[in-house]
Amino acid sequence: MAEFLKIEHRDAVCICTIAAPKTLNALNSVILGELNEFLDTLDTGRTRCLIVTGEGEKAFVAGADISEMAGLNEAEGFEFGRRGADVFRRIERLPIPVIAAVNGFALGGGCELAMACDIRLCSDNARFGQPEVGLGIIPGFSGTWRLARIVGMGMAKQMIFAGKPVRADEALRIGLVNAVYPPSELMDEAVALADSICANAPLAVAMAKECINEEYDLPADEAIRYENELFGNCFATRDQKEGMRAFLHKEKVAFEGR
Repeated sequence: MAEFLKIEHRDAVCICTIAAPKTLNALNSVILGELNEFLDTLDTGRTRCLIVTGEGEKAFVAGADISEMAGLNEAEGFEFGRRGADVFRRIERLPIPVIAAVNGFALGGGCELAMACDIRLCSDNARFGQPEVGLGIIPGFSGTWRLARIVGMGMAKQMIFAGKPVRADEALRIGLVNAVYPPSELMDEAVALADSICANAPLAVAMAKECINEEYDLPADEAIRYENELFGNCFATRDQKEGMRAFLHKEKVAFEGR
């Protein structure tokens, strides 16, 4: 039984809430371990979309737990960073879409967790930042890599070098988030988006995610060939047959994920 995670299933949508309000949901080794165990048990056949959020309106995740990091030596610091980076990489590589519903502070490890998700929605009181240099460290959960890919190298360097957070409207402007909502509407909007994703063919959605993720670093010709191959693979699925049959007959489709 997880101490700091709350898991809720709404049909094909799973909501994972990090619940450590006393520390503003800061990530420590226990929470990282619970996230890893949750991913071990997540049934991506039953669950077609995952929403990750933090409990309360003050913070999505305020960062990594500084009280734990303060006493680490070099080897222990490396291991702590590796553990977080590995968990976030697992989230990024899930075969289902992952939505971050960001409420309040998403700093340090919180910003990095949000960036490991496919889509980021936030409340208008959200703050995103990588303030690690003010503590004598750098982002350790793959933040330098993901932030530059999402907002561009210049803006990533500014955010990391200066260590100053950006408000929700600025996060939207630079492409760090997809949309901004009032706090009272954030989860409803996240669930509505998840439901619209779940209505589509799950195998096709998974292949589309794989294409986008894997093709990012490939030369154009290789990326196009990769997409062509997975496009062809779609025609071996029952979902493709049923989806096109229903379209031609003007019927509602019910995808089975096979």
